[in-house]
Amino acid sequence: MIKTLFRSDDLPPAVRLNHFEEFQTITRNPMRVTSDRPEDYHATVRAVDLDGVKVAELACSPSELHRSPTLIRKADPEVYSIVYALRGEVGVAQSGREAALGPGRFALYDSSIPFHIRIAADAEAEADGRGTATVVRAQVPRTSLPLSRDRVARLLALPLSGRQGVGGLLTQFFTSLTVDPAGYRPRDAPRLGTVGLDLLTATLAHHLDADDRVPGESDRRTLVLRVKAFIRQHLHEPRLSPSDIAAAHHISVSYLHRLFQAHDLTVSAWIRHQRLERARRDLADPALRTVPVHRIAADCGFSDHATFTRAFRAAYDIPPRDFRRQALATSA
Repeated sequence: MIKTLFRSDDLPPAVRLNHFEEFQTITRNPMRVTSDRPEDYHATVRAVDLDGVKVAELACSPSELHRSPTLIRKADPEVYSIVYALRGEVGVAQSGREAALGPGRFALYDSSIPFHIRIAADAEAEADGRGTATVVRAQVPRTSLPLSRDRVARLLALPLSGRQGVGGLLTQFFTSLTVDPAGYRPRDAPRLGTVGLDLLTATLAHHLDADDRVPGESDRRTLVLRVKAFIRQHLHEPRLSPSDIAAAHHISVSYLHRLFQAHDLTVSAWIRHQRLERARRDLADPALRTVPVHRIAADCGFSDHATFTRAFRAAYDIPPRDFRRQALATSA
């Protein structure tokens, strides 16, 4: 389930920093990377995507990462991130504050505000010549949190406890995904994403003393996330209906529709969009190049190939076969 997204050791030393910067740009989070010893720089990024909640482990040489207003204007994923060190130390500066994070501490930062991250190796690593640090970063879309941005801003670049209480559960959860991912399967991703989002919400609410303000809104948001996860897990079922979804979550069909109306969506439209998005990803996947288009459509819940072709073309302005040909040519 976890994938290696970047490995500098496969590149010549002279271009490693530049390629790592390019990698950040590709992921829509461009940053300037500097190092006191660029000729010895190395970095490896391993990551897992939990249905929008993205967790990454970065093992790298001591370095600094800068995100300026210019880079923010270039691309902004509009996410909150938490970061902490598994080995070494990490410092986060944002909004006039700076958090030095030793063991058992994490910090929150906002991708839309300039920040500076410093990564340092621990004394033991420096002594034996390894000179590396390992940090974990988890990011969630800002719109996923049931807390106002003004209130969350009070916690940016502050050292928060990740050793005990709900903060401890939060860091243990994200660490387990990168250190020991063998027990998880791809189909677990939506559920795990919901767990991660709930833990982050509870942790931030705890530090904001906002527990009394979260439950109603958070419960509804959590229910929507669980409903969406359920839909994704059952997209392959052509007859998946609002009544099936409502029954699985012990709510009425009318309440299910109200949940989606609050997000300017209909249940059926969201199901259709998710099916098309899954088909689009599968058609672009080189590992599935030998799977017929009609089979991919069926696996995404389209019982009629002609209907799928019309819907795909209407959504993406290109027939599915032509899209696959272009996507595979680009990846090659």
